[in-house]
Amino acid sequence: MVRRYVVLDVFTDRALSGNPLAVVLDAEGLDGNQMQALAREFNLSETVFVLPPTDGDHRARLRIFTTNHELPFAGHPTVGTAVLLALRDEVELSADFVLEEGAGPVPCHVSLRGPRAGSATFTVPRLPEILEEEAPSVEACAQALGLDRSDIGFDDYRPVIASAGVPFVCIPLASRSALARISPSAGRLIGAFGGTADSVYVFCRDEEGEGDLRARMFGANMGIHEDPATGSAAASLAAVLMAGDKPADGFHAYDILQGVEMGRSSVVRLGLDVAGGELSRVTIGGGAVVVAEGVLHV
Repeated sequence: MVRRYVVLDVFTDRALSGNPLAVVLDAEGLDGNQMQALAREFNLSETVFVLPPTDGDHRARLRIFTTNHELPFAGHPTVGTAVLLALRDEVELSADFVLEEGAGPVPCHVSLRGPRAGSATFTVPRLPEILEEEAPSVEACAQALGLDRSDIGFDDYRPVIASAGVPFVCIPLASRSALARISPSAGRLIGAFGGTADSVYVFCRDEEGEGDLRARMFGANMGIHEDPATGSAAASLAAVLMAGDKPADGFHAYDILQGVEMGRSSVVRLGLDVAGGELSRVTIGGGAVVVAEGVLHV
C-alpha cells in the first residue's frame, strides 16, 4: 500500500533548523510493530502516525514513536502535525481543532504563513508536576553532565524530576558557559538517572540572549543523544518555574532556546496561566516548515 509522508522542521520558522519530524499520513492498517519499524527507518527523534479520530468532533488521532518506543504525548510532534493538517485542510489563515493523543485530547490553535509553513499552540493535556521521588543530588548531576558542582543550580532552583506525562530530570545550570560545556555520556546518564527518568533537561537563564531561557535535552534511553527541541520537557519545566519563580496570577510567557549547540536553533514558546497561586493551564507553541514529502510502499 502507498502511504504519504511529510518531513517538517519544528520549533523554527526556517528550514534546516529546529527539530525534524516525520509524519505518516494514511496510517490505517499499520500495527504498533510496523509503526515502530518505520520510526526506526526514519531515524528521527519522533515519528507521528495520523489515524482517524475516535471522536468525530476531533481532527485526528496521533500515535507518536521514538526510535525505540511509543510516547503518550510529545511537543514537537503535536506542533508539527497540527500545522501540517491545517495546511492539508487549506485553511485560509487559522484553525482550531483537537488532536487525540495517548495522554488525552489536545486542543490546538494553528496560524498559517503561506503554503508550507505556520505555527501552532496547544494546551498541554496534563498539568505538570514535580514528582515526589527523591530528587537527584547536585553531585550526581555534575558527574553525569561532566560539570563542576558549582555549575549546578541558580537562585532557588535545584535538580528535580518533573513530568507532564513524560518524566524529565530537570537540572538548572548557573550559566550559559556551563550549558555549553556539558559532556555527558549515555552510560553516565543511565547510571545516575536510569531508574527515575529516561531524559535529562538542563536549563539556564538567558538574560543576554534571544530568549528567556536556554536549554538542552539528552535522552540516554530514547535512542538519541541530544534533542534539538523538546516541547514535553518545556511543559514539565512549567512546574519547576512555578516553584522557582513563583509567578503572580495571570499569563506568563517564556521563550526557550534549544538546539543552538547542535546547529539546530529552535524556539519553544511556553505559556503559564496562574490563578490563585496555582498553575491552571500550560501551553506550548512554535513554528513548523515543510521540508520534504514522499510516499511509503508498506
